[in-house]
Amino acid sequence: MVAVVESADRSQAALAGGMFLAQEVGATPFVTPESFTDEQRLFFKTALQFCREQVLTQAERIEAKDNALLRDLLRRAGELGLLSVDISEAHGGTGLDKTTSLLLAEAMALLGSWSVTFGAHTGIGTLPIVWFGNAAQKAKYLPKLASGEWVAAYALTEQGSGSDARAAKTKAVRSADGQHYVLNGSKLYITNAAFADVFVVFAQVDGDKFTGFIVERGTPGFSVGPEEHKMGIRGSSTCPLYFEDARVPAENLLGELGKGHKIAFNILNYGRLKLGAGVIGGMKLQLENALKFAQERQQFKTPIVRFPLIREKLARMASLVYALETMTYRTAGLVDGRLASKERSAPDYDAHLIAAIEEYVTEASIMKVFGSEALGVLVDDAVQIHGGAGYIEEYPVERAYRDARINRIFEGTNEINRMLITGMLLKRAVKGDLPLFALARSVADALSRAERPRARKQDALAAEEVAAECAKQLALHGMRLATEAFGTELDRHQEVMALLADVVMDAFALDSMVTRTRQVAGDGALDPTRVALVRLYAQESTTRAFERTRRALCSILKGEALQAELKRLATLDAFSPYDPAELRETVVAALEVAGGYPYSAA
Repeated sequence: MVAVVESADRSQAALAGGMFLAQEVGATPFVTPESFTDEQRLFFKTALQFCREQVLTQAERIEAKDNALLRDLLRRAGELGLLSVDISEAHGGTGLDKTTSLLLAEAMALLGSWSVTFGAHTGIGTLPIVWFGNAAQKAKYLPKLASGEWVAAYALTEQGSGSDARAAKTKAVRSADGQHYVLNGSKLYITNAAFADVFVVFAQVDGDKFTGFIVERGTPGFSVGPEEHKMGIRGSSTCPLYFEDARVPAENLLGELGKGHKIAFNILNYGRLKLGAGVIGGMKLQLENALKFAQERQQFKTPIVRFPLIREKLARMASLVYALETMTYRTAGLVDGRLASKERSAPDYDAHLIAAIEEYVTEASIMKVFGSEALGVLVDDAVQIHGGAGYIEEYPVERAYRDARINRIFEGTNEINRMLITGMLLKRAVKGDLPLFALARSVADALSRAERPRARKQDALAAEEVAAECAKQLALHGMRLATEAFGTELDRHQEVMALLADVVMDAFALDSMVTRTRQVAGDGALDPTRVALVRLYAQESTTRAFERTRRALCSILKGEALQAELKRLATLDAFSPYDPAELRETVVAALEVAGGYPYSAA
C-alpha cells in the first residue's frame, strides 16, 4: 500500500502538488461541490442564469459573429460583477477566491463561442496585468476591464511558435529617445481581436529578451487582420495581428524585461485549471439535452431512452462529469487553502497566488487533458444519441461537437500537457519536494512479494479504493523504471511519458471520486448513485491504467527483464466483477429524476 506521510508533516504535505500519489485514498479531506459556501453558490447561480437567459437565447446571433453583441454581453456581465472576481477591490474588482473564479468559468461554458470570449477577457487577457502589472498599469486598465468598458486579448502564438512560446519572432527595439518600443512582427489566432481594446503582446527585445507588452488598439503601426473562419467556436472573434514599426510607450512594458516567459507560463497554468472547470458547464448541458432528446425521440414505439445502449451512454457521460467536477474543485480548494492565511489586500498577495498555482501545475495539466478529452467523449455520445438529428445545425449538439475540438489544442496541446504531467512529477521528486522515488522502491518491494494494496475502509467502495491505490502504484513503478532506463533523456521517450501521464490522471480521478463520495456520506450510508458513478469509472480506468503501464514497460525494457516485470505487474491488475446493467440503471434513474446531472451546485 502506498505510504501515508506522517503526523507533523501531514498538513503541509497534503497541500503539496502531486501529493495525491503519496497519500492513501481519503487521507486528507478536500473541497467538493457539496462544501461550497453560500456566496460561492450565489455567484454560480447568477452566472448560470445570465448565461442561460442572455447568452443561450442569442446563440444564433453570436454564431453569426455579432461582435457588437459579444461586447455588449461582456459589459452586462461586468455590471453583475462577473468579470471582476480575479481583480482586487482596490482596482474595481471583488477579489474573490479561485473556487468562485472556476465556478464562473463553469457557468459561462454553456456556449463555446461565449465561453472562449469570456475566458479570454477575464483570464489570459486581464490576469497578466493583475499579476504582473505595476501600480500605474493596474490603475489605468483594471477598473475598465472589470466593468467591461474595455475588452482584453492575449497575443502569444505566431506562425512558428505555439507551445514553444519563447521561439517567437516578433521583435521589439527601444527607440533612441527611450520613450517607446518599436514592434515588428505578427501574431496568429488571437481571441477577441476584432473588438478588444487592450492586448497583452509578447516580443523579443533586442532579439533575445522575451518580454510582455500592453498594446492598445489604435497604436500607430498596429493593425488587426480579418476574421478566421473556424471549424468550431465560430462566434468568437479570432484574427491575426500585425505590427509594422508599432510604437508602444516604454511604460507599457509588462513585468520585467526578458521575463515574459514567467507571464506566459503562469497564465497558461491557470488557464489549464480554468479550462477544466469550463468544460464541466458544457458537459452538463449536453448531458441534459441528450437525456431530454432521448426521452422525446421514439423508435419502435418506444422512447429511445429505454434502450440499454442509449442508457449506457448517458451513464458514462454522468460518470465523466462526476470525475472531472471532483478533481477540478479539489484542486481549486488546494489553491485557496494555500492562500487562506494571506491577506488579499497585501502587496505580495499576487506573488503568493502565482506560487500557489505553480504548486499545482501537475493538477492543472490533468484538468486540461482530462477535461478536454472527457468533453470530446461526451459530445460524441450526445451526437450518437441524437442520431441523424445530431448532424443537423438546428440541434445545438452539432455546434457543441465542433466547438469541443479546440479544447485539446489551446492552453498548450494535450501532447505537451501529458509531457508536463510526468515531467513535473519527476522534477519535483528529484528536488525532494515529493517522496516518489522512496515510495516507488516500496512498491517494487511489495511487488516482489506479490502484495497488492488493501482497502482501509470496508464499505461499498472498498474495491474502488484498491483500484485507485493500484493505479498510483502502477504510475510510481512505471516512472521509476523509466527514470532508471532513460535518465535525463526520458523526455525523448514521449510515448512512455504520455502513457504514464494517463495512468496518473486515472489515479487522481479515482482517488478523488472515492474520497468525495465518502466525505459526502459522512458517517451515514454511501449514496448508491454516487457509488455507481465511481464504479463505472473504475471499471474502465482500471483496465486502461493496467494496459497503458504494460505498454510503457514494453518501451522501457526488453527480453527477460521485461517478462519478469510484466509478471510482477500482474499483482496490480485490480479488476473486480460488477453488473454493468445494474450500475447503468442506478445512474440513469437518478438522471431522469433530476432532468440531467443530479449534483449541480446551482
